[in-house]
Amino acid sequence: QVDLVEFGGGPVQAGGPLRLPCEVSGHPFSSYGMAWFRKTPGQDREGVATIVDDGDTRYAASVKGRFTISKDNTKNTLYLQMNNLKPEDTDMYYCAAASRDIRWCPFLAGDLQALGAISADAGYWGQGTQVTVSS
Repeated sequence: QVDLVEFGGGPVQAGGPLRLPCEVSGHPFSSYGMAWFRKTPGQDREGVATIVDDGDTRYAASVKGRFTISKDNTKNTLYLQMNNLKPEDTDMYYCAAASRDIRWCPFLAGDLQALGAISADAGYWGQGTQVTVSS
């Protein structure tokens, strides 16, 4: 069984930092791509950042230069460091672990809008953590 558990969400003032860890179990963490996305109820998922097995990273234009995705293979933990947060970053943040499904390929290669083509049964997903940025 694969489990992904996000931590670290909460309220933060605009301009401040926040770091989200995601602990992963039951998944070949070091060999597969991982990602963070965010979602507002009633809207589509928005890919935020991806990282592949060799450490290569990709970011959405809206967060590039402010967010950093990283992973610690010894701890099976994925991170999202968020700096200079803005009110528009308020959202539920989720971590995701890729499977062998080919639909992950364009997403992990940097086409973050391709997240919409990945169905719920094609990967592994956390339950989310809420980030609220106040102005």
